[in-house]
Amino acid sequence: MPELPEVETIKRQLAKRIIGKKIKAVEVRLPKLVRADIKTFKKAVIGAKVKGIRRRAKLLIWELDNGWALVMHLKMSGQIIYKGKDNKHTHLIYYFTDGSKIIHNDLRQFGYVKLVPLQKLEDLLEKEEAYGPEPLNKEFTLKIFEEILKKYPNKKIKPLLMDQKVVAGIGNLYADEILFGAGALPTRLVKNIKTEEMAKVYKKIIEILKLAIKHRGTSADLYIDAEGKKGNFVPKLKVYGREGRKCNCGGIIKRIKIGSRSAHFCPACQK
Repeated sequence: MPELPEVETIKRQLAKRIIGKKIKAVEVRLPKLVRADIKTFKKAVIGAKVKGIRRRAKLLIWELDNGWALVMHLKMSGQIIYKGKDNKHTHLIYYFTDGSKIIHNDLRQFGYVKLVPLQKLEDLLEKEEAYGPEPLNKEFTLKIFEEILKKYPNKKIKPLLMDQKVVAGIGNLYADEILFGAGALPTRLVKNIKTEEMAKVYKKIIEILKLAIKHRGTSADLYIDAEGKKGNFVPKLKVYGREGRKCNCGGIIKRIKIGSRSAHFCPACQK
C-alpha cells in the first residue's frame, strides 16, 4: 500500500496542480529517502520545471524539463501531499516559485526517490525492474493474461497476481478483492483454474481497479491522496481486513498466510 489505484489517484491530482511549475528549492530532511548524491539531487531538481507526471506499476514519476526524472516509490506508508503541512514524518519538501509546495511524508521510511536520467528511464522500468503489463492499458487482453499465467502452472494465484513482473500495480488488498469477486480461492494453483474462471479474474482486475480509482483509492492504512484526503473505497471492500466478519452470503471471512503475506477470503463464496 499504496497500490495502483492510490498512485494513479495521486498522479491525476498532481498533474492538474504542478505540471509547468518551476521548483525553487528542495529540502531534504532524511537523506536516506533519496537514492542519489544529495548535492547532485538538488542541482538537478532546483530550477527545473515539471513537464510531465506518470505512473508505472506503483511508481510515481515526475519528468523534469532538464533531462531528469524523479522516480518515487511510496512503499507502505508514503504520502505525497500538495500544499500539505509538514510534520515529524515529513522527509522531503519541494518548493515551487508560485509559493506552493509538495511534502513527502513516510512514517515507516521504506519509500524512496530515485534521480534518473530521462534517457535511461525506460531501461529502468522495463529491464531493471522488469514490470509486467499495466492492467488498465488496452494492450492487457485476456489472451495476454492467460499466456502470462500459463508460464506458472504450479504457482498459487494470489501471490502471482501480486508479482509485479506478472501484472503491474496489484498488491495485497486488491488481489484479495479481485479473487473474491471472481470466486477463486487465493490458494488455487494456476493449472487448476479453468478458462472461464480465468476470464472472471481478468474481468475483476479491470473492474475493481477502475472502481477504486473512481473512489480515490483505499485508506485502509496510512494512505491519503495528494489533497490530504482519505480515499473512499473502504466501504466497498468485501474481504480485505474483514477477518471474522460475515460475508454477504452468510459465510465467515477467513485470513490465512500465504508465504509471508496474508490473504482474506470467504470459504463459502470462493472455490
